[in-house]
Formats: sequence, structure tokens, C-alpha cells
Amino acid sequence: MLSVLERKISSTKVLSWCEKNLARYAILVLDMLNDFIKCSLKCERALEIIPNISTLLDFARNAQIPIFYCVDEHLPTDRYELDLWGPHAMKGTVGQQIIEELKPLKNDSVITKRTYSAFDRTNLDRALTSAYDGKGVNTIIITGIHTHICAKHTSYDAFTRGLKIVIAEDGMQAFSEEEHLSGLEYLRKIYGADIQKIDKIIDFLLVNTQ
Repeated sequence: MLSVLERKISSTKVLSWCEKNLARYAILVLDMLNDFIKCSLKCERALEIIPNISTLLDFARNAQIPIFYCVDEHLPTDRYELDLWGPHAMKGTVGQQIIEELKPLKNDSVITKRTYSAFDRTNLDRALTSAYDGKGVNTIIITGIHTHICAKHTSYDAFTRGLKIVIAEDGMQAFSEEEHLSGLEYLRKIYGADIQKIDKIIDFLLVNTQ
């Protein structure tokens, strides 16, 4: 039986982000790195979302929807995170590499970051603005980890830039079910994010990218 929170999330409307010929999409893949999936800060729950993200990325590439891998790349001076979480995703290490199952392809972009948000002191904003021959992305579809940390902070920065936010419910995870569900509800309630499963997202994109 669905909890009250799960029912709220599953009832989110999607039409707001799928207006034919108006939406210009981008896929964001947050922190699907060895350290976060398999090594020092591993989240075993994230293993289940790998096939779902892969399915979405395959569709996006075929539909020529830009893909941005937004990934931690820390330096020893990043004490604000390293003191809290310990060393992770350190520049030049195997742990900082994107997992083999989701390796970027030639036309994908990799955006490195040193904080929770994919926008903070990175070139993501510029890359999104220059996409679609300078028309810019206006809708981002976020996947990866963690729902209540990097997805939350990235969504705030997207929200303040006027971007529509779609969260791939089964393409995102957190350390616990509670953190995942509460994170989804926060994103829905505070940033107006549409929370949808990947098969539903692809169904809408099929209509909107013909």
C-alpha cells in the first residue's frame, strides 16, 4: 500500500513541462561515480537505478537531447565537504570516475563540481544557455544521487534560473527510502518539480521530440 507521501508524489501533474514545440530538454546525471556507487561512500540502493538511467540516456541520444554528467571532483582544499564526509571523488582517482555502466559517449558533456550543486562555480549554466543553437534549455530532467543532497541543491539553482524541473523518480536514489521520499516531496513542494518514472518521461518525450 502506498504511503501518503508516495501518493502525493505519484499524483504530480506532468503537462506543465511537456508543452509541444516549447520545451527544450537536457538530461542531468548527478554523481554516478565509483566512490558513490561502489567504493568509499557507496549507496547500494543506487545500483537499482543504473538500468533505468541507461534506458533514458539511450533514448536521449537517439532524440538528440543533450546529456550533462555533473560529477564531484574534489581537491584536498575542499574541507567543507571532506571534513563532513571524508575523502571522496578526489580528482585523478578511480573513485572519481563515472561508473562503467554509464560511461559518457562522444557527444555527452561532463561538468565537474566541487559542491553539492551542479551550478555552483561550474560552466553548466553557460552550457545550458548555449544549447539548441543559443535558444537554451528550459527543462531539465534530473537523475542520479542523492535525492536529498545534490539533487536538492541543483534543483534550487535551476529553480532560481527559471528552469522547469523534472525528477526521474526511478532514476534517482538516496541512502535510505525515507531520505529519497522526503527529498522527492521537498522538490515537488518547494521547487514545483514534476516527479515521474522514466517510462512516463520517455512517453512524453516521444510525443514532444517528433
